[in-house]
Amino acid sequence: MLHPLAAASDSSGGFQGPSITEFFPQGLLFVGTPFEINRIMLARFFATIILVLIFVLGTRKMKLVPGRFQSVVELGLGFVRSSVANDILGKKDGRRFLPLLTTVFFMVLFFNLTGVIGGINIAGTSLIGVPAILAIVAYVAFIYAGVKKHPGKFFRNALVPPGVPWPLYIIVTPIEFVSTFVLRPITLTLRLLMNMIVGHLLLVLFFGATSFFFFESHNLFALFGIGTLAFGFVFTLFEMFVGFLQAYVFSLLTAVYVQLALNDEH
Repeated sequence: MLHPLAAASDSSGGFQGPSITEFFPQGLLFVGTPFEINRIMLARFFATIILVLIFVLGTRKMKLVPGRFQSVVELGLGFVRSSVANDILGKKDGRRFLPLLTTVFFMVLFFNLTGVIGGINIAGTSLIGVPAILAIVAYVAFIYAGVKKHPGKFFRNALVPPGVPWPLYIIVTPIEFVSTFVLRPITLTLRLLMNMIVGHLLLVLFFGATSFFFFESHNLFALFGIGTLAFGFVFTLFEMFVGFLQAYVFSLLTAVYVQLALNDEH
């Protein structure tokens, strides 16, 4: 996998933009086995270790008057509790599903941010595996909440909504099945995946072009490198914002799906 700051040129000396092969780096350990580890897996391991350390150290010896580090951890936890769990599900149900929503939010956030960390430069969510697993977790939580709250009626009311003239069920039921039980996990997966892919490709494009203009172009063309470097810096900040936004949206939609399953109409 090419580092974004590496020279981006082909054999003829021209500029070569990023490609989808960026997301299939060579294996580093256990190559050729089901346990092969590449740079994306290392990014995931790194994000997981940092995330665990932050919460272990931030909550191990909590004080009534928190220090700066504890305050930051509490701020993050409080954001998920107030802006996602309680805001969508209410205090009672929000407390029940808070561990799930907190895990989803911070996992997506930290995996996303590896894409802007020097030396890693690729998001842990930029391959379909992690987004798909998280979408399945959200899907299972949705089914669990609905079946537990409305045993025997959840699937019936989801597929056969009351108040619809019975001949229309021939059309409505397949639509409800596809939209509720098929498209939700797919769209949840693709929304996160596509944002991370596009963000990575843009960063590689700008920083690769910067390297090309500075080190391989001649005369005044090198000045274009200043512009691509500036755009690269701006898009790095934007990618950090997108990483946070996608974590918020993913956890928010998970809470929304759970709330729909708990709705009394089911």
